[in-house]
Amino acid sequence: MCGVFGIYGHSEAAKLAYLGLHALQHRGQESAGIVSSDGRQLKLFRDMGHVIDVFPESQLEELKGVHAIGHVRYSTSGGSALRNAQPIAIEYSKGTLAVAHNGNLTNADALRKRLEDAGSIFQTSSDTEVIVHLIAKSKQQRVVDRIADALGQVEGAYSLLCLTEDSLIAVRDPLGIRPLCLGKLRGTEVPVLASEPTSFELIDADFVRDVAPGEMLIVSPEGTTSLFPFAPVARRTCIFEFVYFARPDSVLDGVSVYEARKNLGRSLAREHGVDADVVIPVPDSGVPATIGYAQESGIPFEMGLVRSHYVGRTFIEPKQSIRHFGVRLKLSPVGETLRGKRVVVVDDSIVRGTTSRKIVKMLRDAGAKEVHMRIASPPTEWPCYYGVDTPTRSELIAATHTVEEINQYITSDTLAYLTLDSLKHSVLAARESHLRRENGASAFPLPDPASSKRHLTVAQSLTETSFCHACWSGDYPVKFQPQERKEQLPLLHV
Repeated sequence: MCGVFGIYGHSEAAKLAYLGLHALQHRGQESAGIVSSDGRQLKLFRDMGHVIDVFPESQLEELKGVHAIGHVRYSTSGGSALRNAQPIAIEYSKGTLAVAHNGNLTNADALRKRLEDAGSIFQTSSDTEVIVHLIAKSKQQRVVDRIADALGQVEGAYSLLCLTEDSLIAVRDPLGIRPLCLGKLRGTEVPVLASEPTSFELIDADFVRDVAPGEMLIVSPEGTTSLFPFAPVARRTCIFEFVYFARPDSVLDGVSVYEARKNLGRSLAREHGVDADVVIPVPDSGVPATIGYAQESGIPFEMGLVRSHYVGRTFIEPKQSIRHFGVRLKLSPVGETLRGKRVVVVDDSIVRGTTSRKIVKMLRDAGAKEVHMRIASPPTEWPCYYGVDTPTRSELIAATHTVEEINQYITSDTLAYLTLDSLKHSVLAARESHLRRENGASAFPLPDPASSKRHLTVAQSLTETSFCHACWSGDYPVKFQPQERKEQLPLLHV
């Protein structure tokens, strides 16, 4: 998924970027990087590992400057290697430029071939470098126009931060697939940008608004301006952000993630209730949905699994071997809660099925009498090509197996998923509740559209049709023909 952070006009820009990235660590754990600018030149440091390990205080002291952008990486396009760490910084004919990107480009391979045929030499296997080459080769004069020209040629998902010597440029793709938020340091006019507003509270900043789909924000010595350089399209915000990836304390596009996840649990209890003694979450992402399930069903909420917080999110670890080992390393059962009990287990999703199988076995070994799996999203049947690491259908157990077959494979007593309609309604209900609490509004607040009349034709409020849910429905907002194997993932028998 990746996380991006930017700040403009502060004497300790790199240190605040470090804190901002720390609050986005859940979005990527493989590498971290920061580029700073003192108004004349850019300074870059990036390395493999977590933010706290990559940036000791001595390293931050080297990144002097008043502007900075940062990135935490979760690899999708391009392998997990230092050469693919971001931000990417270059020198070209118009000066220096650094780019930090959250998302995935669906036409990156075709663009890369075209650029290489024209003489471009790539240093990484990341799709982000395609954007950098397009910017460098653009015939436009102003950097803003070069960025718009480059992004006009790409397809897919991007929330992008670009840093020059004296300007910070933020862009969100016209579909609005990935989140991007604008804030400002409390008591100042210093702007900050981040994938999620979780970064803002940590650095004593206030949330201002979400960057709108298709919007380009330019922060420069002349102030902050907003442009809409792309043709308007219907928005398709990634709904999986509200199920798993975003932190529960985030509010994205007017949706309280915590409230949305509780609504998912309530809907799950109404659709697939079962007689049980306790309901437990798969921590941490399953906790809010489990609270909602317990509230709706009346079954007591208990912590039947305890998570070690010294282990990262196993779903986004880059190697399958680590992912398998990480289940036992990450979770431990609470025998006193489970012994002799009929247990409902609530999780956010099942991707490959191997983790769920291990969890069910762990609960039975701890004495659970029955184990009923309840999933707060629909079956994941299709790969995501916009920034989630599910590259082929062959890795997705729901793509080739029925719910009952999956139930047999993970060895639960019963298994049930939330329907897509209930998922969408749960998220929209959370949005309406949040907006009423905040300002009594029932429509998403828009930025000032004076800079682009075309923006007036774009409906920015979230509706049932404004989500990307391709991982469950196969309805991809960007049409393309991915190359992948189609073999069936075999079930493993006990």
